[in-house]
Amino acid sequence: MKSTNRRDFLKLMGLTGAACLASAAPLCASTAPAGESNTAIAMLYDATKCVGCKACMAACKRVNFDQNNLGYEHLATDTDKLWDAPKDLSGDTRTVIKLYKESDTRFSYVKHSCMHCTKPGCVSACPVKAMTKDPVTGVVAYDKNACIGCRYCQVACPYNIPRFQWTKAIPQIVKCDFCKETNLKAKGQPACGETCPVGAIAFGNRKALLAEAHRRITENHDRYIGKVYGEKEVGGANHLYLAAFPFKKLGLPELQEESPAALSEHIQHTIYKGFMAPVALYGTLAVIALKNKKGQDKLGHGEDD
Repeated sequence: MKSTNRRDFLKLMGLTGAACLASAAPLCASTAPAGESNTAIAMLYDATKCVGCKACMAACKRVNFDQNNLGYEHLATDTDKLWDAPKDLSGDTRTVIKLYKESDTRFSYVKHSCMHCTKPGCVSACPVKAMTKDPVTGVVAYDKNACIGCRYCQVACPYNIPRFQWTKAIPQIVKCDFCKETNLKAKGQPACGETCPVGAIAFGNRKALLAEAHRRITENHDRYIGKVYGEKEVGGANHLYLAAFPFKKLGLPELQEESPAALSEHIQHTIYKGFMAPVALYGTLAVIALKNKKGQDKLGHGEDD
């Protein structure tokens, strides 16, 4: 068998790079403001209505269990493993309800899941378009078949939402996608909204839900703080919040209105455009490895002589 020399290898890498340039998906982040359109869909979570039953968590896990390779998280004391009891978002949990307690009589539950940003940092940071934003609905979704596991989406998310399945043999990024391929497709709304027994989760047109949120604030000054979280944070989001407590106390970060997506997209376009940088890097490493192997082979022949 003819051995591959360095010149042949470099030719091969050149062809591979050209193929990558031709086949790589464009790195457009789709950060157009779908949240400001008439077609964007959204979720309005009213923390003052939530009773902490966690039915939304159970529904989310049940509906998306098989498709997203999710697992159950058990307490150490649950030796029979009867209950799913996640403490936070994880590689197995896309929606979680937490409790903020100020006193024995003043407390609030809060729902954490993907914010579906109008200008999503995760989409702009992804070098292979595994994260995408639907230009019509504004839903931010994840394609496990395109993902290379770089986890840039985790770093880019200002809300710390995407989670990686560290314990799985074939890991994925886990985040809410409004049940895009399951409940939303079959029933027109996410499983959490369909299941909530007290109406704490409303789902529909973003503009309509935003108007409804402001109406509730106007008519109930004593019940709500005067702000809709997600309306303007980092360019706006399709997951909106109403609450009686400052959102920072509920674990929602204080963010500026300007989205960092434009910056991260520029970096990715510059460094990863056409997937050239990774090809060049791995090509260089392979050349070094071949050179070292050639030197070892010569050394081995010398010892035999």
